[in-house]
Amino acid sequence: MTGDFAKDTISVSTTLKETITLPKEDKGLSEAEKEAVFLISDYISRYRNRSQVNTSTTFTTMQTALNALSGHYKTFANRPVPENLKDRLNKELSKAEKLAVRDN
Repeated sequence: MTGDFAKDTISVSTTLKETITLPKEDKGLSEAEKEAVFLISDYISRYRNRSQVNTSTTFTTMQTALNALSGHYKTFANRPVPENLKDRLNKELSKAEKLAVRDN
């Protein structure tokens, strides 16, 4: 994390979108999912208590997506992300990216 909210939002979003598109046969999937959980935790812990960003639409959209993906990884660790969740995450993460650019 750089501390720049817009850059971090775009970086985390891009990484997570890449992670959820990896095929289940990919040898790096397990490591990518572990990295995703770390990124989610790091992002939320860095920005949750910052009043200048935590009330923004960008943060709340991002938090919704991150909670959904984190919940899946923690509850269904050995199952691939379902297509309907992938679609939702792609929409929310893309929206958060656009909002971060706009607000920056």
